[in-house]
Amino acid sequence: MADSLQYFSGSDIRDKFLKFFEEKQHKILPSASLVPEDPTVLLTIAGMLPFKPIFLGQQKAPQPRATTSQKCIRTNDIENVGRTARHHTFFEMLGNFSFGDYFKEQAIQWAWELSTEVFGLPPERIVVSVFEEDDEAFAIWRDRIGIPAHRIQRMGEDDNFWVSGPTGPCGPCSELYYDFHPELGDKKIDLEDDTRFIEFYNLVFMQYNRDVDGNLTPLQNKNIDTGMGLERMAQILQKVPNNYETDLILPIIKTAAEIAGVDYTKADQTTKTSFKVIGDHVRAVVHMIADGITASNTDRGYVLRRLIRRVIRHGRLIGIEGNFINQVAETAISLSESAYPNVRKREQSIKNELQREENQFLKTLERGEKLLAEILAKKPQQISGVDAFTLYDTYGFPLELTQEIAEEQGLTVDVEGFNAEMEQQRDRAREAHQTIDLTVQGSIDQLAEHIHSTQFLGYKQLQVTAKVEALLVEGKSVEKAEAGTEVQIILDQTPFYAESGGQIGDKGYLSGDNLLIRIEDVQKESGFFVHYGKIERGTLAVNDTVNATIDRACRRRLQANHTATHLLQAALRKVVDDSISQAGSLVDFDRLRFDFHCPRALKAEEIQQVEDLVNSWISEAHEADVNIMPLEEAKAKGAIAMFGEKYDSEVRVIDFPGVSMELCGGTHVHNTAEIGIFKIISETGISSGIRRIEAVAGASVLDYLNVRDKVVKELSDRFKAKPEEISDRVNNLQAELKATQKELEAAKQELAVAKSDGLLSQAESVGEFKILVANMGDMDAKSLQAAAERLQQKLGESAVVLASIPEAGKVSLVAAFSQKIIKEKQLQAGKFIGVIAKICGGGGGGRPNLAQAGGRDASKLGEALDTAKQQLIEGLK
Repeated sequence: MADSLQYFSGSDIRDKFLKFFEEKQHKILPSASLVPEDPTVLLTIAGMLPFKPIFLGQQKAPQPRATTSQKCIRTNDIENVGRTARHHTFFEMLGNFSFGDYFKEQAIQWAWELSTEVFGLPPERIVVSVFEEDDEAFAIWRDRIGIPAHRIQRMGEDDNFWVSGPTGPCGPCSELYYDFHPELGDKKIDLEDDTRFIEFYNLVFMQYNRDVDGNLTPLQNKNIDTGMGLERMAQILQKVPNNYETDLILPIIKTAAEIAGVDYTKADQTTKTSFKVIGDHVRAVVHMIADGITASNTDRGYVLRRLIRRVIRHGRLIGIEGNFINQVAETAISLSESAYPNVRKREQSIKNELQREENQFLKTLERGEKLLAEILAKKPQQISGVDAFTLYDTYGFPLELTQEIAEEQGLTVDVEGFNAEMEQQRDRAREAHQTIDLTVQGSIDQLAEHIHSTQFLGYKQLQVTAKVEALLVEGKSVEKAEAGTEVQIILDQTPFYAESGGQIGDKGYLSGDNLLIRIEDVQKESGFFVHYGKIERGTLAVNDTVNATIDRACRRRLQANHTATHLLQAALRKVVDDSISQAGSLVDFDRLRFDFHCPRALKAEEIQQVEDLVNSWISEAHEADVNIMPLEEAKAKGAIAMFGEKYDSEVRVIDFPGVSMELCGGTHVHNTAEIGIFKIISETGISSGIRRIEAVAGASVLDYLNVRDKVVKELSDRFKAKPEEISDRVNNLQAELKATQKELEAAKQELAVAKSDGLLSQAESVGEFKILVANMGDMDAKSLQAAAERLQQKLGESAVVLASIPEAGKVSLVAAFSQKIIKEKQLQAGKFIGVIAKICGGGGGGRPNLAQAGGRDASKLGEALDTAKQQLIEGLK
């Protein structure tokens, strides 16, 4: 890579991009949620997705130009994550957008200016592609920008015609590629050679809409949608060999390496792949959970669960036995919080979800791996569909994981056989459908034939005596359950509020004679309140009578947060715009979240006015007036209803006269003074035209302040500094550490170079070339590379292959070839060293002139070096 490139951190790149387009009259908009509004797409896969209604003319653009840094998730290339230099599930797409304003010429000119003047990429290192039929774009690059015609590649529809999904806006595109090896010349430019080229910027000229039949219709306005991969640009500007070793991901990898007790820089290629998978996937799951996704067996919840399980699985592969995911998640949160504050605000929810999934899957892994090991010990040609289904059905082992482990052993899985077993199970389930062997999700309709809907008494009563109508364990109906069992319970009546209307379910206890059940959640299914809990003492049976008692402290928190949400909406309508309406909400024990329709970000003074107004209403002690009335009457009185929500003919109205009146089935304080205090934590945009406020109320405010106070005190004690001095102290320590690390690396490489010079006399001549194959002992991988490059340069037209054993059982290999060997003898270091590494049970690759690899079997190193020497002799004759 070019030494002249200036280093930019990932944050620098993001900020420079957004500022550049802000100066070009683009409005900086926040990243939308990973949960898209577009129902045709499971996750936000591109920077343009939040603007799709605007591109289609379904919404009016709030401004003619916009720029964003958009979080994206794609899993179509999940198997390539960690194996290539730049495949990811989570990535950030920097984009500039024009909604019927400027078009091709301006977009191309700005892309060139940004790339060459702001980021300093040498013009001679940029190659561009255009759609094969797009003569206009070709002419702009050639005539206005001045790129030689032979460095403008025409490409087909598969490569240079961009689509946002099965249907929707689309158009021809033009891509910018960075050339890592311009010394190879322009005669054979192959943009698919990812050892030489990397696409870093894509300009989409949005002209058409594609329907379900593939027909293209011109859009009303011609639009611009661009995407610069933040991770790819970081690789270029930070001069590292892959996206994973940029400052966006490497700290996560280093955290995992520290937990595993492994030096990442010395790890073999297989181990490094696992580290990279962990680094990539942890970023993905942190942001997915922060945006409200929870693990499940369907849709985006399944994607989340699969990614979490791959993290845990690869943790096992690098030697981590116990829980670790929250430690690496903390690093990912720290890296992201400045650009995406919601990850820190959702820290506890993120860690709770990850901890729960990790605990569950570690048990699954332990059981399933034993059975899979027994299957593999029989040395089958293929893992049968029956075995794969047994792993799935009995041990909860996902088919994808069985396939992944099988692939590591060079085997395949009989997927057709697996599907046949799955269908047989479905047939058995259909046949058994007439019994009362029920699942929580699929049996509620059948329950209605035997029991009555649950009567909710929780508005006025916090404790009631109730009868157990139904009892389920792992989704199946049982007559009784013992202590230690996780259960789902349906009562004839309950004080527990079931999750709905944005408010989560109550917590509490069911008790009786020598009986205690902790209730952690309550969900509503077709009129039944399903109490999720664990029997801590005694035995529970159907028809038992229990005392159902909610946790009063938790209920008070919910009441405070829910009423505060109503006051917040009223304040927003009063301070910002009286047309503001709710787009969603969450009322939790420790916080509240309110999403609302608003075309712009709130000003700082508006946020403060809203907060002050809510607190003034709290201090004024407004009494709640709760009534049940006909829907039309409630609307006539001015009660606010959530757009799109379905209401019964009779509705519950929560009225704080003169302040707020809403239709709501949730629980609330009797007087606003009970809330105590209200604090807004953040105001962000989550999608086009949708804003989000996160806040705390009541006792949660004290928790919020205590956490921050504790952190400040700990840091003050640790750094022996006043709170206002902590930031400077941390910056100084980071600078010192960075300087020390550079000095250490420089010393290691100087030692390696000195040691390598002693090998020059061992070089052998093969025709006009020289070869040198040697074992350097326990040298680390980076120093080994420096030694190989030094020897190759000193020997001239030569091929150098060096090896080392940096730690017990592990092998590092490096190959350095001169340009004449590459061009005349058609030998490439990357391909050559990969073949040699396989002898040691490893693999690797790299550029034609310099490549690294690793292996797991040091006992085969001698054989590998002998093979390398023999192949060089034969190849250079």
